[in-house]
Amino acid sequence: MFHEPGSLPEQSGWIEVICGGMFSGKTEELIRRARRAQIAGQKVVVVKPAVDNRYSNEKVVSHNNTTLPGLTVETAGQISRLTSDARVVCIDEAQFFDNSLVDVANNLANNGKRVIIAGLDMDYTGKPFEPMPYLLAIAEYVTKLHAICAESGLTANYSQRIVEDESRVLVGDQNVYEPRARHCFRPPVDVRQKNTGRAQSPGKGNHHNSPQGNDTTPDDVPAEAGENRNSIHQ
Repeated sequence: MFHEPGSLPEQSGWIEVICGGMFSGKTEELIRRARRAQIAGQKVVVVKPAVDNRYSNEKVVSHNNTTLPGLTVETAGQISRLTSDARVVCIDEAQFFDNSLVDVANNLANNGKRVIIAGLDMDYTGKPFEPMPYLLAIAEYVTKLHAICAESGLTANYSQRIVEDESRVLVGDQNVYEPRARHCFRPPVDVRQKNTGRAQSPGKGNHHNSPQGNDTTPDDVPAEAGENRNSIHQ
């Protein structure tokens, strides 16, 4: 479990990155940290890219329906202007921004702000999803989250696309993606069979249709997808 740094002086800033695949609890964890900062009396501003309109245009929403009021921006450059009076800046779905987000995040941290970023670290083909690799490199704190594989029930590190579309950016939910373990990941696309509603999986005899896993997730761990938390503090 990630413990927020509490010993740094007020003027110090830093970057935290929460990464992982689809349904791993990234947004849930970002919201948790934002709320704790609010309880501590800190000014928090949450932003997300305009392209992510799956649940709401005015709120940041996790797959587990946890919500937090947020601002929608078209470009990374807008973030600095909208967060000038914030102590904590939270940026969700960072993979939908261009590489200019790296400089934006660095400038915010250099100006004494705590910057919390959440995003996919790999695209649907299993390749690094820019600008996340660069954000991981410059962050003081990195947290890698995992979902539960929809086929094997094991730890899922990949986001399997299950519809016929090879655009790199395709915003979707459980109708478009499934969490998959390494041995169940079949890029680029593993199309669902129309009759069964399951993804095609030759040689696989045991399927778990829901990426939500079981109900044994501890209270202090995001419930989204029954994720497996593995934090790395740089």
